Amino acid sequence: MLRTVCRAGGALLKNSRREVPVEWMAPAQQRWVSSNPMNTMILFVPQQEAWVVERMGRFHRILEPGLNVLIPVLDKIRYVQSLKEIVIDVPEQSAVSLDNVTLQIDGVLYLRIMDPFKASYGVEDPEYAVTQLAQTNMRSELGKLTLDKVFRERECLNANIVTSINQAADEWGIRCLRYEIKDIHVPPRVKESMHMQVEAERKKRATVLESEGSREAAINVAEGQKQSQILASEGQKAEQINMAAGEASAVLAKAEAKAKAIRLLSDALTRQNGNAAASLSIAEQYVAAFSNLAKESNTILLPSNTGDISSMVTQAMGIYSTLAKQTVNASEIRETEAQTAALEKPAENTPQPPQYS
Repeated sequence: MLRTVCRAGGALLKNSRREVPVEWMAPAQQRWVSSNPMNTMILFVPQQEAWVVERMGRFHRILEPGLNVLIPVLDKIRYVQSLKEIVIDVPEQSAVSLDNVTLQIDGVLYLRIMDPFKASYGVEDPEYAVTQLAQTNMRSELGKLTLDKVFRERECLNANIVTSINQAADEWGIRCLRYEIKDIHVPPRVKESMHMQVEAERKKRATVLESEGSREAAINVAEGQKQSQILASEGQKAEQINMAAGEASAVLAKAEAKAKAIRLLSDALTRQNGNAAASLSIAEQYVAAFSNLAKESNTILLPSNTGDISSMVTQAMGIYSTLAKQTVNASEIRETEAQTAALEKPAENTPQPPQYS
C-alpha cells in the first residue's frame, strides 16, 4: 500500500514539475524555473532546493532535501527556491562617466539564495530586484570615474558594485558573489579619439626609446674614446719611459766603455813605447779623416802642410805632452795642498800648555 502511494506521489510530482519559461526584464531573456509541486502528503525534495510550506496561509516550515510528509489540504507548497549559484545577465544600459562621456555597458551577475524565508517573503521578485539594484549601482559607480579609469579600474568597479548590492540585498536573503562587466561601448567619435591617443602614446614611447638608445650609444662611444685615449696615453708613457731607460742605459754603457777604453789607453801609454803607439794611432786617424774629405760637402778647409804627415803627428804629440804635463802638475799641486793642510791642522790629542794668570 505504501509503495503504491509513493509511486502515485512521484508520478504527480513529476507531472507537476514541468519546466515553463518565465519572462523578466527584457523580452528576449527567459529563465526556466519550476512550478510549485502539489501536496501529495509524501514528497521528495531534490538536493539544493528549498520548499517553503504554508499551513492555512501562514508560514509553517522549509522542507529539507529528501523525504518529507505533509498534511493534505492544510499544508501548501508556496515557494520553491533554488540554492544553487544563479547567473543573471544584466541588460545593456547607458551611463555617463565623470568626464561626461555616455557609455553603453552590460554585465553578468552571480548570486545565491542564502535564506529561503527572506527570499520568499522579503521581496516580491528577488532576481528582478537584484538586477535593478545592479544597474543603479553600476550607473552610480561609473559616474564617479573618468573614461580612462573605467577601463583601468574595472576590477575595482566590479568589487564596489558587489559591495553595494550585498548591503541592500542582505534583507532579501540573497548574497551577490561577483559581478563582471562584459562589454563597454563608447561613441564612435570618442573611440576615434581614443585610437588617436593610443597612437600618439605609442609614438611618444617610440621616440623616448629611440632618444634613450641614441643617448646610450653616445655615452658608449664617449666611454670607448675615453678608454682608448687613456690606454694610448699610458702606452705612450710606457714607451717614453722605456726609451728613456734605454737611452740612459745606452749612455751609461757608452760612458763605461769609454772609461774602460780610456783606462786601457792610459795603461798602454804608460808602458814602454807608448808614445810611438800613440803617434801611430794619431797618424792612422789623420789618414782616415783625410780620406773622408770632400765626401759630404764641396767646401773643404785644408791646412797649408796637408801632405806632411810627420809634422801633423809631431804637433798632435806635442799637444798631448802639454796636456799630460798639465795633468801631472795639477795632481802634484793637489797632493801638496793636501799635505800642507794636514801639517797645519793641530793634533786633537796634543796636550795644551798650562796658562798662568
